[in-house]
Amino acid sequence: MIAPQLYFIMPVPLAFAAPAALASLAYLDARTGLSYDWAWLGNGIYSQFTTALKEKRDRLNVFYKLEEHALGKHANTILLIFEGRQWTYKEVYQTALKYGTWMKTRYNIKPKDIIAMDFVNSEKFIFIWLGLWAIGAKPAFINYNLTGKALAHCIKVSTTSVVLVDLNIKDNITQEVQDELPNVQFEIFDPKLEAEAVSTEGIREPDDVRTDDKSHNMGILIYTSGTTGLPKGAIVSWKKILVASGLVPTWMGMTKRDVFYTCMPLYHSSASVLGFCNVLILGATFSLGKKFSTKTFWQECRDSKATVIQYVGETCRYLLAAPPQIDPATGENLDQKNDVRVAFGNGLRPDIWNRFKERFGIEGIAEFYSATEGSSATWNFSRNDFSKGAIGRNGFFAGLLMNAAVGIVELDWATETPYRDPKTGFCKKVPRGETGELLYKLDADQIELKFQGYFNNKDSTEGKIMRNVFEKGDAYFRTGDMVSWDSQGRTYFSDRIGDTFRWKSENVSTSEVSEALGNHAAVHEANVYGVELPHHDGRAGCVAIVLAEEPSDRLLHDLAKHAHAKLPRFAVPLFLRLTKNMEITGTLKQQKHVVRSQGVNPDKTGQDELYWLKNGTYVEFRRQDWEELNGGRVRL
Repeated sequence: MIAPQLYFIMPVPLAFAAPAALASLAYLDARTGLSYDWAWLGNGIYSQFTTALKEKRDRLNVFYKLEEHALGKHANTILLIFEGRQWTYKEVYQTALKYGTWMKTRYNIKPKDIIAMDFVNSEKFIFIWLGLWAIGAKPAFINYNLTGKALAHCIKVSTTSVVLVDLNIKDNITQEVQDELPNVQFEIFDPKLEAEAVSTEGIREPDDVRTDDKSHNMGILIYTSGTTGLPKGAIVSWKKILVASGLVPTWMGMTKRDVFYTCMPLYHSSASVLGFCNVLILGATFSLGKKFSTKTFWQECRDSKATVIQYVGETCRYLLAAPPQIDPATGENLDQKNDVRVAFGNGLRPDIWNRFKERFGIEGIAEFYSATEGSSATWNFSRNDFSKGAIGRNGFFAGLLMNAAVGIVELDWATETPYRDPKTGFCKKVPRGETGELLYKLDADQIELKFQGYFNNKDSTEGKIMRNVFEKGDAYFRTGDMVSWDSQGRTYFSDRIGDTFRWKSENVSTSEVSEALGNHAAVHEANVYGVELPHHDGRAGCVAIVLAEEPSDRLLHDLAKHAHAKLPRFAVPLFLRLTKNMEITGTLKQQKHVVRSQGVNPDKTGQDELYWLKNGTYVEFRRQDWEELNGGRVRL
């Protein structure tokens, strides 16, 4: 009887061996985040390798990837969709050759020349851009909202001799701007010039006009937003474009069958580098909107069958605040009538993260953190609540590498620079979970490999580099942003340095206050900042706020009660500024410097209504109150 018993008992462990092993691997993966790490770190390493090969073969120019698709099996794949029209890879390639030949002939453009483009989103933006790459020139993308001194400054910085201007914004090119730049040729790209370009025979220039010996050479010149001064020209290298295109699409599961929709401005790196370039190199389809509008956003997504959408700043909040779109024929709510599975971008606030996903039926959020000139980035692909609201996420193995490449350091709030130990002179990392300034390590002997800096602006470039941070001779890139990195590998954005303010000897995080107020049902949008008050030290909390309903005594009391329940006492805003129109940048990020400079002086706040906190509620802040505050008769 023993043998039969052994016969039946022995196979039992074998039958469960494979499932048990799989369960163990799944547990190990959950504990270490191995598969997640590989999704971005592995692809990042691979894209670094392929970029090095392109450098060796002198194929850094992204024009070659367009040519590969256009002359290969993707020739008839749709590359570009705009306002109902479509262009295949072959058609875009042929048009780029026409535009390139036309620009070279008409304006005598030579390889490595920088040509400024002042254009709104359109197919013409794409054709001119690729046409410049086709002849070995470099585009400088001008923010089409700029006028006057700022516009002239950006053109001057680029060193261009030619500026191509969209007909829609020709009035920005005033005589004042032209007088500032007497040696620059301004060309309004009207239908006549467009017809010239399209009718030109496209000539494919030889490879030597597109030669670039180093991957850190400039591919595009893109300007900073200029919220704290005149914009700076950030050098976007071929390496940044190529490495991002190898990492981002695979990280969020994109394939050649995907349609990527954005209506963010192409003059910004989010739409151009992380949008169009990623799509082009992958071989997928790029659907472009002219500008952001809650009325057209979802309709354009449905029309183009978009599977991935891009957001920046407050995009998602505005979409969430808009009323549902209803099918006029059936009366059906169209909120979830879309093919979108991933929303990709940066600046999605934690207070609306899940509400946005649930309302529009989106499976995943691909949130990242970076800057056009930045030397690195963080990535968080989220399908559940584990990393909701985080700007980055890593597992165990990526964390080991990040420990060597990233520093989150204590800040000296008096100087708004990293604190240095008076004994050692070195900076001090904050414990996990605490907030500090994010620094990225650079090669001290070859800074340009990771940080190419600002074009023709050595002082600003050097200003972003810190040396002797943790040991003598090292170098780091200063992000200027406060973040925290917790023990589970999640990175959270806290504030931009300068946005955090001191009140009652405490540091107040504007993002923390914005998130708390944003969770109130009556608040559409909250922009928090500190204002200087006469006869008071530090800055008092003020919030410019857009309400979903008219203010009432009940609502104002409820807002005060909500703020006290969600925030430390010192962080509760002392002032409310009710506004109808929030000041934002061209990429839908809140502007703070204008409202901050206006403070709570009624002479400077226009038609906005001001309230202040008294006896547990918000009441009207009158001119008489300002005069008493200004005269030192009120202490807060």
